[in-house]
Amino acid sequence: MSGAGGIDPELLALLVCPLTRTPLRQEGEELVSDEAGLAYPIREGVPVLLVEEARRIYSVE
Repeated sequence: MSGAGGIDPELLALLVCPLTRTPLRQEGEELVSDEAGLAYPIREGVPVLLVEEARRIYSVE
């Protein structure tokens, strides 16, 4: 694991958005799906990839 709340780059390369199956990018304490417009939390170094736990960052049309 890299840094506080950081996800190992090799793990991040394997993770995808559970809704769209597209790659995620890390932004602070969240993993962001640009395609879905969702930000998934990272809690105690563990990504929580549940759509119900995600924060909407913008509307996808």
